[in-house]
Formats: sequence, structure tokens, C-alpha cells
Amino acid sequence: MSASAGATAVHEMLGALPLVDHHCHGVATADLDRTGFESLLTEGEVWPGSGISPFDSPVGVAVRRHCAPVLDLPRHAPAEAYLARRAELGAAEVNRRFLGACGTAVFCVDTGFAPEPGTTPRELAGAAGGGAVAYEVVRLERVAEAVAAGGVEPGEYGAVFDAAVREAVRRPGVVAVKSVAAYRTGFDLDPARPSSEEVARAAAGWLAGAGGRLDDPVLVRHLLWTAVDLGLPLQLHTGFGDADLRLHRTDPALLTDWLRLTAGTVPVLLLHCWPYQRQAAYLAAVFEQVHLDVGLALHHVGPARARAVLAEALEITPFGKLLYSSDAYGVAEFHHLGAVAFRQGLAGLLRERVDADELSPADALRIARWTGRDNARRVYGLTDLTGLTDPEGPADPTDLPATELPY
Repeated sequence: MSASAGATAVHEMLGALPLVDHHCHGVATADLDRTGFESLLTEGEVWPGSGISPFDSPVGVAVRRHCAPVLDLPRHAPAEAYLARRAELGAAEVNRRFLGACGTAVFCVDTGFAPEPGTTPRELAGAAGGGAVAYEVVRLERVAEAVAAGGVEPGEYGAVFDAAVREAVRRPGVVAVKSVAAYRTGFDLDPARPSSEEVARAAAGWLAGAGGRLDDPVLVRHLLWTAVDLGLPLQLHTGFGDADLRLHRTDPALLTDWLRLTAGTVPVLLLHCWPYQRQAAYLAAVFEQVHLDVGLALHHVGPARARAVLAEALEITPFGKLLYSSDAYGVAEFHHLGAVAFRQGLAGLLRERVDADELSPADALRIARWTGRDNARRVYGLTDLTGLTDPEGPADPTDLPATELPY
């Protein structure tokens, strides 16, 4: 196969590849007015009367460019026309169109943060159609806060939390757990496992304040070490998010000492990462258990810049360590836009390297399949492969079976 033919094949294969979205959320099932829709377009606030709209941002422009045609509108349709068409179709039809158009075959859904009312994992997959399936990711802070709300003595908190988490992950379809420690304390924590006495003292202080938001550094450390004990993949939000976090404390490089202590235990999935994708790439290059994505960033920078973000993430990352995620939340547009940005960005990056003879066409095809689908199948041990037909025929013979985990 010539380099030019190989580059074209990569583009076509990525366009048809059924994706595994290893981290996403449900979408709103209620019709949204302009304020409601705009509030879900941004990680910030909507500022009425300011003259500044989320539609006039990179993500807003990308929605009007890449999502408008799915609603039978011309590319770059004005915001008013876009919202009117969305209202005309209704939430159910809008969700069906975008979830069907994104070409995602498997959704791993974080159920700890969801729009109200919003889709369950089963409903999300059902709206996508085509035999799509959904798995659940359990958010650990939500479990801890439920334990506190249910009433527990400080000395019993550690054992009760452990039991509650183990019960939660036994639910059918659970494949991973997730922590938002980045939001609650940041990662500049003592990496050591806290003692039972330390946990009891910290729980006494937290519970004396009626529990609520878990932001005690000792209890967050305990939560992370409990996740290690579970033996399931652990997802960690890093980098970009809303104004609730302090960005400089979400640099994944701050986890270095903790990653040393937990080497050889469970896969650690660094989510989103921007603007720290290079730090995350370093960690993936030096720690066997570390993987990453650039999910949330992709739809916010849009297809126009997705290639640049992916290029930085892949500068030194082993190719078996990068996964696809959309981190879509609230509006189904983000499931579609994330997939478009990923497919176009990765295809452009791989084509550039094939054209420069820095990558063979066969290697480019293999990297595309790994990143969009097979790395997630391997890490999470996914066994329901409905809808994951390879558009190029059988999987590459060097692929690991979906159930073979190196941890």
C-alpha cells in the first residue's frame, strides 16, 4: 500500500470505526430553553446581560458547524435558528439523532453526576441504537457522602465506606470507579495510605459538620487507597473543569509519588488532562498502570484544534495507553462533537506521519483501532462486543484479547 493510499485508508477507517467512549455522562431528557442549553455548553457560567454568549466561543462555533447538519440545518446556522430547530424536534429526537450519529458502540457512563432529568446508561445506549451497549462507572465521592448521610460513627466510617463501595461495584455492568479528588482537594496530597486511626479522626471532624461534601484530605486519600483495594480500573479527573477546581492543583504530575506506591495494582485512567496532556503523557510513559485521554478538551477546542491536542498527548505516550472519551454531559451534541473531533484530529495526525514516512500505513491503522476502541476493551475487560465490528475486517492479530489485563 502506498503512503497516500495508506493515509486515505486511515481516514476512512477512523470515520467508520465503532468507538468505545470510556468516560461520559447522561444527557438531559427535558427540552432546554436558551439559558438551559447555554449553561451546558460551557464549564463556566452564563452571564445574562453581558453580551457574551457560549455560542460565541470555540465550542459554540463547533456546535453550529458540526452539529447543525444533524438537525437538518445548514452549517454555521445562527444560534437562534439552531435553538428553534432543537425545540421543534424535541429532546428525545435530538438525543436520538446525535447519539446515533456519533458512531459510539460502547458507553462507559459516570453515574455520579447527571443532569436532572437525565438518561440512565441503558437509556443512553438505547437512544444510540445500532446495538450500542453501556457500562457504569461508580463515583466514589458519591458513595462516601451517602454513607455519611445515612449516619455512621467516626470509628466505623472506614469499614462502612469499604462495604458500601464493594456493594456498589457489584451492580451488573460496573466496570470502573472514579474520583473527583482534583475538585475536592487537588493532588498535592500525602501519597501514603492513611491509618485507621487517621481515618477515624478525620471522619469525626467531617461528620461533626453533618458530612456533606467530602473534601477532607485524609478521607480523600483513604478513598483513593480503597479504590486500589477494589481491583477495578480507577478514573481520575485531571486538568480542565469548571470553576469549582483550582487548576494548578489538578496537574497529574502531582500524583507521581502516589503512582510509585500503587505500581502493579490497578489501571489508573487520567481523564481530560488539558492543559497538562504532556505531563499525563510522561506519566503514561514511565508508569505501567497509567493511561490517559483528552476527552473534555476535544469538544471544547473543537475539530479545528483537536489534532494539536492529540499530537501533544501522543508525543511520548505508548500507543496502547491513549483512550477515546467524549466526557459528554447534558447535551447530546457533545457525544457527536467529541467523536467528530477525535476522528478528524487523530486521522489528520496519523495521515501527516504516514505522508512523512514516519509511520507505516499498517501501524497507523493499528494505532487508530487501539485508541478508538481496543485499548478501552483491554483495560476494562469489556466482554459485550455488540456493535464493535471492525470496518477493516478482523482485529489486528497483535491486539490483546479484550479480557486479558496486564494488572
